Amino acid sequence: MKTLAPLLSLLISLPAAAAPLTAEDIPALLEPPARGVRIIELWALYCTYCETNLRAVAELSAADADVQAVTVNTDRNASDAAILGRLRSARAAGVPARAYAGASVQRLNYLIDPHWGGEMPHTVVVRADGTRRAASGTLTAERLKALAGGR
Repeated sequence: MKTLAPLLSLLISLPAAAAPLTAEDIPALLEPPARGVRIIELWALYCTYCETNLRAVAELSAADADVQAVTVNTDRNASDAAILGRLRSARAAGVPARAYAGASVQRLNYLIDPHWGGEMPHTVVVRADGTRRAASGTLTAERLKALAGGR
């Protein structure tokens, strides 16, 4: 039960705004799900390739109950309207959305994935057994499924 509250706060996103993601929130974001996988899709407004990944993540999470998806916008001080506009365009508005807040972008990037250089898009998969896999760049639906463990 102690992990239920952080997980619920992680998965709740307001329809009109992306919930802020601070350094203090990252341990809950990276906590292994009870079953299946959590896909954390990191993206930026300037990234033209990010929309492909957002769409693939939204489709996979809608099709598979064992896939929990969270989108994380990494732009500093991006407006909710811009973030939600891009999520709608990618047909990913139904996926819980977070946006960087607080610490520097580089610090948050490091806390999420210390091996990540900041290239976009970036996908982190956290499995129920605690293992993680990550990939940068555009993912096809098939490559995303393979990264998520053959889902």
